[in-house]
Amino acid sequence: MRRPTDRRRARADGITDWHLRHREVLRSSRDTYLPRAAQSDLDQRVAAVLLGAPPGAVVSHVTAAALWQLEIPLVPEDLRVHLTIPPATRLRNRADRRIHCAQLPDRFVVRRRDVALTSPGRTWLDLAAVVPPAALLAVTDQMLARRYPRTSFTRILDDARGVRGVRAAREMVGMADARAGSPMESVLRWLLHGAGVPAPVLQHVVEDADGRFVGRVDLAWPDRRVLVEFDGNVHRERRVFVEDLRRQNGLVLAGWTVLRFTSADVLGRPQHVLATIRAALGIG
Repeated sequence: MRRPTDRRRARADGITDWHLRHREVLRSSRDTYLPRAAQSDLDQRVAAVLLGAPPGAVVSHVTAAALWQLEIPLVPEDLRVHLTIPPATRLRNRADRRIHCAQLPDRFVVRRRDVALTSPGRTWLDLAAVVPPAALLAVTDQMLARRYPRTSFTRILDDARGVRGVRAAREMVGMADARAGSPMESVLRWLLHGAGVPAPVLQHVVEDADGRFVGRVDLAWPDRRVLVEFDGNVHRERRVFVEDLRRQNGLVLAGWTVLRFTSADVLGRPQHVLATIRAALGIG
């Protein structure tokens, strides 16, 4: 078996129940199967779930975000396929799918490789109701970086008054920034915002006393000459690590206080991160 199938289609293709019980075949629901090797392939999982879905089902929420290649920090991986169906449709959750009910206007549904899914804007609105604010800020930053118009966010919110998550979404639009370097950097900005720390400048260019370029930094408070760098996994590579050290020396010599944090700091010791930044900025 090379593609998702159900028992009816399998029989039409000459695949017997004995074949479906093969160890290389994964039974994802009562009557849906896919090659075990395709378990981590999102497109294959979506195709498998859609085999048993009604014609009006639309891929949505975290699944649509993944198809749009939007990273959602702070949210555990969910291998279920999220579908939105019209309110009058009866369809239950299963181990491989999560059902949401809503009437989707045509403008919020697009087709991608023959799969109906929510548009980027509608996906963002759906996420506003189910993910933490910091995660929504990260998604908003990513969309702006891909040139999604800020005014489109506003139009979506104006048409969604009273919908769950709208208030949080409106706040995200106000502070979102296309210059954010990574989703976890967005999470750090939300942490600072919630603690009342003055907003940093993103992607600030640092020059030495002679006006020579020293580096472009993630977050900076130029008036305090304090900067923060968020070190993701790529910074563990030897070449990047060596370059980081050389660059940091230049920043220090240029008169800047350099603070560096990882996801382990932001997620595991957020109060320590805040206290460190506050001390460097000289604020209580």
